[in-house]
Amino acid sequence: MLHAVDGVDFAIDGGRTLGVVGESGCGKSTLGRTILRLTEPTDGEVLYDGEDITRFSVPQMNAIRRDLQLIFQDPLSSLNPRMTVFEIIAEPLKVFRVTSGRDEMDDRVASLMKTVGLADRFSNSYPHELDGGRRQRIGIARALASNPRFIVCDEPVSALDVSIQAQILNLLMDLQEERGISYMFITHNLSVVKHISQEIMVMYLGQCIEKAPSEELFANPLHPYTRALLAAIPVPSLEARKKRKGAIKGEVSNPVDPKPGCRFAPRCSLVSGECAAEGVALRETCAGHFVACVKTGRAHE
Repeated sequence: MLHAVDGVDFAIDGGRTLGVVGESGCGKSTLGRTILRLTEPTDGEVLYDGEDITRFSVPQMNAIRRDLQLIFQDPLSSLNPRMTVFEIIAEPLKVFRVTSGRDEMDDRVASLMKTVGLADRFSNSYPHELDGGRRQRIGIARALASNPRFIVCDEPVSALDVSIQAQILNLLMDLQEERGISYMFITHNLSVVKHISQEIMVMYLGQCIEKAPSEELFANPLHPYTRALLAAIPVPSLEARKKRKGAIKGEVSNPVDPKPGCRFAPRCSLVSGECAAEGVALRETCAGHFVACVKTGRAHE
């Protein structure tokens, strides 16, 4: 059986951002959707305000949906092409009964558009008439409409130009500072996650293999996979490129009924017999820095 997410354990404090990074197929998006119960978990707990929401009934989940929102990766396919910008942003206001009348709804939509930097003239436009940056701002405004406490940002800038990426990231950070929103920021771009996250979790084949404060992870990466990800960040320097280590070699392990031990072992240059041992658990090497590696983790104990 394929376990897209397997034994991942973490917490996100109010007003903080956890960045989740890893290559495509490692389970990042599945993790985010499972937390929101858009994908039903087969086991485990998702605690929100101390309550396990995986046991909530449909009415109970509907009651907290306004607190838990999602910004999708593709700003075009996630928007209804038959609805105008106004209608898209107003929809959660109607669903969650945030406003009590048409005038209040109009004011609320106008306020949300202003918050995310959308001009009033776009209120009657359709998604296909706008560029990627403006479409993503619509998605952000829709997510903010219900006054959420937690938002899963599923690669919200990966489809945008670099200049637009910076605008969206700064917008998300400003909104967090103003409203105290918590983010789970999913991406494969380490440069982006360093900019926005206070803590970073690295995933590989459905498991968390390293978790640390952002500055600590970049200054002292312990897991060989994390080091390889950091080495792949583009650097505008020929001298720095010459000093880089080669790409990761080997084949990805079979994700269906994986063998015991470290799942990165077939591609790791430090592999030994210990790596195939049962259960390579996360261990804390210094304050707040956890790594699932029998080699690098032991050196810091």
